[in-house]
Amino acid sequence: MLKNCLGIINLDENEDKIKELTRNRPLASIPIAGRYRIIDFILSNLTNAGVESIGIFSKMQSRSLMDHLSNGRPWDLNRKIDGLRFFNFTTTDPCIDDITNFANNIEYLYRAKQEYVIFASSHMICNIDFKSILKNHIESDCDITMVYKKVGDADENFCGCEALNIDEEGTVLSVGKNIGNKKNANIGMGIYIMKKEFLIDIINECISTGFYRKVKSYIYNSLDKLKVGSHEFKGYLACINSLKTYYKASMDLLDHKINKELFSQERPIYTKTNDEIPARYNNECIVKNSIIASGCLIEGTVENSIIFRRVKVSKGAELRNCIILQNSIIGENGRLNNIITDKYVIISDNQELKGDMTIPLVVEKDGRKEY
Repeated sequence: MLKNCLGIINLDENEDKIKELTRNRPLASIPIAGRYRIIDFILSNLTNAGVESIGIFSKMQSRSLMDHLSNGRPWDLNRKIDGLRFFNFTTTDPCIDDITNFANNIEYLYRAKQEYVIFASSHMICNIDFKSILKNHIESDCDITMVYKKVGDADENFCGCEALNIDEEGTVLSVGKNIGNKKNANIGMGIYIMKKEFLIDIINECISTGFYRKVKSYIYNSLDKLKVGSHEFKGYLACINSLKTYYKASMDLLDHKINKELFSQERPIYTKTNDEIPARYNNECIVKNSIIASGCLIEGTVENSIIFRRVKVSKGAELRNCIILQNSIIGENGRLNNIITDKYVIISDNQELKGDMTIPLVVEKDGRKEY
């Protein structure tokens, strides 16, 4: 159990390519898999490893995220000592400058009793065992350990992600960007293991010198001075940094093998629970290879789709390859193909909407509605 380890979730993701779903929420609180939020995966990975103190550093306008996290009870983080802490009092965008937010809240790090830090973002979807990673980090005597995955489809997926150049001994030599010009790449997962005091030193040096505005920038530009090792992750990984990758990751969850790995019984994924009645299906409905959340009423046809809570699919409606967020209504005889609807969206009767597998059509929610 990693009681001697502090979790830092730094929500510094670039949201430019997924604005349709992040106008009113941070990327970390985008709904996924029928009942979860993106941040649930990294939070659950940390708590499954026994991390009892987690700080989330976010930007302002994180109302939906704070509502979802509440006091941290679903992850057993509602504690008087340690537990879940939320820091979003900053006017700077953490995608550009996260040092300011860390410096303004550095007392949190000074007071933390843990020796080590797992520093991570939320946009990497996986089920990972942090206990073995920390053990390997301590044995390697590295200043920092970076977690990565070796992929063979970097020309199609993981565009814009960090690409690590690693030698035969596992030392990180340089860090660049995956621009999709090669199939094979070592994709950085945005997870860093280090001592807490080392992170404090990085923040203080960045503030005192003014050379770097991000923790990652300091690390990448100091590889010649630091001992930075690596740890290869071999499980399923999805990076959500665009609308395309969100749609692909969601459709991946309809694969039973991937779904079983992510939602493992050994390391469950926890989330805020909502008391709902079971989904109701009428005699004429057809449902194939789909995820249907509780509280739904299904009267039409649903294929290869993910339907969130309290969605009504009316008689004669047909949904294929769709993601329908909660409290939406699909009118009678509606035809939707490759569509993502935000919350509280109403599709009129006889309406037909069609997107593309690579470029799904997004129907944004009515701004007058609550999230």
